[in-house]
Amino acid sequence: MKKISVLIPTYNESENVIPLTDSIVHEFNKLSEYDYEIIFIDNKSIDDTRDKIRELHNNNNKIKAIFNAKNFGQNNSPYYGLTQTTGDCAILMCADFQDPVEMIPTLIKKWEEGHKIVSCIKTTSRENKFVRFLRTCYYKLIKKFSDVEQIEHYTGFGLYDRSFIDVLRNLNDPTPFLRGIVAELGADRIDIPYEQQRRKAGRSKNNFFTLYDIAMLSFTSYTKVGLRMATFLGVIVGLVCFLIALFYLIYKLVYWDRFESGTAPLLIGLFFLGSVQLTFLGIIGEYLLSMNKRIMNRPLVVEEERIGF
Repeated sequence: MKKISVLIPTYNESENVIPLTDSIVHEFNKLSEYDYEIIFIDNKSIDDTRDKIRELHNNNNKIKAIFNAKNFGQNNSPYYGLTQTTGDCAILMCADFQDPVEMIPTLIKKWEEGHKIVSCIKTTSRENKFVRFLRTCYYKLIKKFSDVEQIEHYTGFGLYDRSFIDVLRNLNDPTPFLRGIVAELGADRIDIPYEQQRRKAGRSKNNFFTLYDIAMLSFTSYTKVGLRMATFLGVIVGLVCFLIALFYLIYKLVYWDRFESGTAPLLIGLFFLGSVQLTFLGIIGEYLLSMNKRIMNRPLVVEEERIGF
């Protein structure tokens, strides 16, 4: 009997973990030909999420949990959780019902057809339209400048065969970006559309800084455009400044008796060059930060407790 793992990352999802588990178990009761396990990986929730997960495990020994010692972020925790699954394949889904539980049979069917990765693409969404517009612009930009193919409107929700899970285990990347890894290394992938639902309960844990971290991780991991822009724009600005300086020199030599020196052009040029330098120092700093994290090679997460393994 084949075994399906369902991985659910959590952080303060007290209102969702029990109804979500009930929905998943209901789906697997209709798929009696498969064994299953449900694994929660919790990023140090400060509500009673962990108590409810313990309660779920006490009622169903197929429900397991990994409790992290602290919040290791929404990139490291799901990635690490996938490497701890024991099924023939693993389904990654969020805990807030935005990823439809009803799609589990469809994911398994596509996997049984021979696909190693089934990635779910948000063709429509009930999120804020302006937020979706910004996401679309971001995906288009990354896809255009990336060294490898990128998947638009893909959040990580999908199914992963055990062969791809083994790739993740052996990758040894301390700052993994799962969506990029799937695009770069995932073989035999099929994309299926879905409508992302609204969060059922609670509030989103994303804010500007967490979204910025994800955006910059993908930007520095899969594009060179920032460094190339710094180089090209530096050359262009330097050339323009040289031509302006040459023009002023010639103008002064020819019309020295009528030439009135002023500080405005100098100040404008200095402020412009300073802003360009600061902008690209920031971009280069993001690349260096990404390199620094990889060089330190710290563990993805530190576990505090395991339940059910």
